[in-house]
Amino acid sequence: MKGKVLLTTKALLISSVIFAQTSETDESKGELQVNGSVDVYYRYNFANAKNAGEINNFTSFTNSHNSIELGMASLTASYTKGKAGLVIDLGFGTRAREFSYAEEPDGAGNGSAVLQSIKQAYVTFNPTDNIRISAGKWGTHLGYEVLDPQYNRNYSMSYMFSYGPFSHTGIKADFTLGSGFGIMAGVTNPTDYLSASFAKKNIIAQVSKTGEAVNAYLNYVGGKDLDGNNHNQIGLTATATISDKFSLGYDGTLKIVDQFEDISKKWWGSALYVNVDPTEKFGLTLRGEYFDDKDKGGLIFGTSIIQTTLSFNIKPVNGLMIIPEFRLDSAKDPIFTKNDGAGTKSTGTFLLGAIYSF
Repeated sequence: MKGKVLLTTKALLISSVIFAQTSETDESKGELQVNGSVDVYYRYNFANAKNAGEINNFTSFTNSHNSIELGMASLTASYTKGKAGLVIDLGFGTRAREFSYAEEPDGAGNGSAVLQSIKQAYVTFNPTDNIRISAGKWGTHLGYEVLDPQYNRNYSMSYMFSYGPFSHTGIKADFTLGSGFGIMAGVTNPTDYLSASFAKKNIIAQVSKTGEAVNAYLNYVGGKDLDGNNHNQIGLTATATISDKFSLGYDGTLKIVDQFEDISKKWWGSALYVNVDPTEKFGLTLRGEYFDDKDKGGLIFGTSIIQTTLSFNIKPVNGLMIIPEFRLDSAKDPIFTKNDGAGTKSTGTFLLGAIYSF
């Protein structure tokens, strides 16, 4: 599925060296950090449209029905010594394969299963304390949700994540300006493509303001895709901590695609995340998203969709998170399918996810 945190934001999570519990701090050898995760899930769509062969899912990573599935086994290592470093982030399973969909083998020698396992791989250089330069492949800065499920509070993904950019391959520079302000700018291949010979390059950018209670990120990506269409996408991601038991997240984005010389189409979305954590071992998140593709801005819907997801975060032991989840998707038009093959405007789903990370 193409388009494609409450703990932090996507930009900070991916642009920073990934934290872990295993490290080697001998200065002569540098610092090595390793972490990993495995996630599994079960999804049941209440329409149970098995006779029609439909699973009623239009978002990433949960394309199954009445089946226990492996999401992804992931292993990440980062190494820093002095001003330079690297990150190698590998994943195996459905999530990693769909995330790196552009590397799908096509029978002509393009793409491979090995390349699909590379979620991120980049080198970093810090010429000063306030500047970081990164080159390679990394997860996108747009949006609120991320690939690795342990950093999301909902297990299923939003429409904005699923149809926005997944990753970028190129070079970027992050600048820390002080007083919580930061900017990022970079040049990349077309969205999601690790290799794109002869293709026009994209521009990415971010302006951020972080603080103790509120963080906000204004994000941009634009340029030409591999078909030569101009596209521009802008997004706003924000988090607000009200108390140690209550917080909010927001994600909004607009993408404009010039499919022909005189025709521009768009899709846009907006989502609110309400998070409540009564204890350290139990929390819940209510996600409400409005997604509008009435223009068919490069997508398939031609309608608007509202999805509401209630997810419980249960942490019985350190490192393990269990997520029971109830989701309702409602569209203006009958894009979902009933068991008799007839169209319907809404569908409900139960999902149970389990994630262990270290």
